[in-house]
Amino acid sequence: MSHARIPSDEELVAGAQRGELEAFGKLVERYEGRVAATVIGMIGDSDEADDIGQETFIRLYDGIKRFRGESKLETYLTRIAINLCLNELKRRKRCQLLFIPSSSTPEVDATGQESEYDQRERQQIVHRALQQLKPRFRSVIVLRLIDGYSTEETAHILNIPVGTVLSRLARAQDKLKKHLQPWISQIQ
Repeated sequence: MSHARIPSDEELVAGAQRGELEAFGKLVERYEGRVAATVIGMIGDSDEADDIGQETFIRLYDGIKRFRGESKLETYLTRIAINLCLNELKRRKRCQLLFIPSSSTPEVDATGQESEYDQRERQQIVHRALQQLKPRFRSVIVLRLIDGYSTEETAHILNIPVGTVLSRLARAQDKLKKHLQPWISQIQ
């Protein structure tokens, strides 16, 4: 049984730069989940998130010949997605606060597991709190804690010093705790 070798990002980028649509398609398949997670973390699960995800890959396609590989492709795509999200957030005059039920405790089944509904509700509460952060704080939380980038990678993506990443992360976590305080009993 032979195993097909998985092409590297560099090989796929080179192919896409030569105009090979299959190579570009493989890049999209490889990174669409990561881009979607970043965009949804920044602006929420919405039609705009879908549009920004698509626009991220359109921008990659339009600029692939200029990509020099000075950073990882994943970092480059994340930077495009973050910048597009920040532009979208600037267009939005303010964050929209959604109604959150005030007296809801998670239901637990016979095995002691929280129901799928309650898990989703808890995620929505955390996501709403995240959406209340200013974009400069939200972007650090999304990149560091949700997407799992290192402090150095986050600094590179956002084009800010490492110390700024660390201070924004600390401030963002404090702000999140304050936003979540009314629902702490529901989240635990």
